[in-house]
Amino acid sequence: MKKQNKTKNNEIIRLEEVYKNYIMGETIVKAICDVNLGIKRGEFVAIVGPSGSGKSTMMNMVGALDLASKGEIYLDGLDIEHVGESELAQIRGRKIGFIFQTFNLIPTLSALENVALPMIFQGIPKWNRIERAKKLLKDVKLEHRMYHLSNELSGGERQRVAIARALANDPEVILADEPTGNLDSKTGEEILDMFIELNKKGKTIIMITHDQNLAKKAQRIIKLRDGYVVGEEIIKKHS
Repeated sequence: MKKQNKTKNNEIIRLEEVYKNYIMGETIVKAICDVNLGIKRGEFVAIVGPSGSGKSTMMNMVGALDLASKGEIYLDGLDIEHVGESELAQIRGRKIGFIFQTFNLIPTLSALENVALPMIFQGIPKWNRIERAKKLLKDVKLEHRMYHLSNELSGGERQRVAIARALANDPEVILADEPTGNLDSKTGEEILDMFIELNKKGKTIIMITHDQNLAKKAQRIIKLRDGYVVGEEIIKKHS
């Protein structure tokens, strides 16, 4: 039976007393411990911490990519622990767009085909997929590169393709994992400016980063250490 949370304060994602443990041989690794976190619709949040602080695990939890060992995770009010994987994949595909440090483009596909790919899994007809993919590539100023393979693109161009792909199904949430980690500082600033513009248009942005300066571009910073949330900083109040 699906369980609904009494979501408060217009939250799109909520974690309640979440723990995540991994079994490594005879050792239990506590990756996330007693996390309580809510993210509002239209908010720009940065989750920061040093290497080993639990950022990657937190990304999996916030992005509904993994279930908790203990606790509850809600995506748009739905308790994901009570949803089958097939249905959850469909919900996740509609609600969340993912952007990764290593771009994760399929090398044998063109930029256009990479952007259109997520729409296949949502049952969108081919003509509509192609038209929307072209529009998204134009929005990220890559319409002149849409038929190029990923190895023919620069790092910044690949990340722009990845952003367009993340927007393919018009998700409410963009989850970016170290999105500027493989880019030079100028290109990284351009990518971050794109996130800010998307946020202004109403997209919820969740950025995982170790870079404190980058994090300060967000509205709120969540600080992780050793799997615990150890602090929170409000940069700009959410309107």
